Amino acid sequence: MRHTIIALVLLALSEAGCRASGVLPAPGGAGPGQALIARGEMAAATIPLREALRREPDSLDARSSLGLALYGMGDVDAAVEELRGLLRQHPDAVQARLTLATALMARREWPAAQRELAEVIQREPDHLQAHYSLGVVRYAQGDLDGAAAAFRRVLARSPDHHDARYNLALMLKLAHQDAAATPEFLAAARAGLPRAQFFAGTAYSGGLGVERDLVQAIAWWMRASEQGVIQADDALAELRQIALGRSRRAASERQAVQDAFRDYRETLWQPYPDLRRSGDDTVGGALLRDGRVAEAVPVLLREAQALSEPAERLLETIYERGVEGKLPAYDPRIRGVLQELSAATEGGPAPVRP
Repeated sequence: MRHTIIALVLLALSEAGCRASGVLPAPGGAGPGQALIARGEMAAATIPLREALRREPDSLDARSSLGLALYGMGDVDAAVEELRGLLRQHPDAVQARLTLATALMARREWPAAQRELAEVIQREPDHLQAHYSLGVVRYAQGDLDGAAAAFRRVLARSPDHHDARYNLALMLKLAHQDAAATPEFLAAARAGLPRAQFFAGTAYSGGLGVERDLVQAIAWWMRASEQGVIQADDALAELRQIALGRSRRAASERQAVQDAFRDYRETLWQPYPDLRRSGDDTVGGALLRDGRVAEAVPVLLREAQALSEPAERLLETIYERGVEGKLPAYDPRIRGVLQELSAATEGGPAPVRP
């Protein structure tokens, strides 16, 4: 988990660094290179930036931007060398120092990165990105309390910093403080962070910091699954195995999971109070009758994954025939879910989604 978290954070820091690389591009000088950086064209940006440095060797903007471009294109060693050279001449260049810290993090040089971040914070105590990066560095060094404190400092200044809230929740969970972690996961999940949604489902499934509620667990795992979180796919697949009697769980638990899937399917009607419902109807089926295909398919996918046989049959028909003028046959989303359900019925492992 640790390497995955760090990799994702470094990517976010790199993107943030590109957005905050300095002032708006100015005519001439470093301006053309900065404009290319803003478009994400890092390798191309190095050409006008080196030319600018040839004309003005002491240009702070050009050298700082070159360091950022080198880091962005993956030449981390060259970026570190360039930025350290700049900082020897301009120790107050805060953004360059922050980029250097991020490059050092990419090289897993945690103590060196921490020193640079401490310098940034000393010069700008309210620098959110520096505090956030410091949280990542402390986490990488195994200092969960220090990491949590850094993320809390970010949230004290920016309560809507959802990545910091998610990472704070992770620190608390790793420290076995589930009661404190779950509210943070839930806040990040409501903000739309897919991994937070997975952990929110896990909290409701296990009663970790909240009352156990399988319907809520299914709802959060379904959201995370739709955003590509494989662990959420696995969690839902395991629940389906229990509901179908494919596991060694007690009969009472099997019934509880079946009831939870049924109750979850019932919640899918709530956003559509005007839909006409009859008998063993599905929300997706009612939407289809109204010609609302774009809305119907995602709902049918959720209903089928929650073990609605009518929804699964409708999906099979749509997959084979499509919906004239609105959805072609052989839709890959539908194929993936039908494969998962087939594997669950046969008791085998769920296939990897396309």
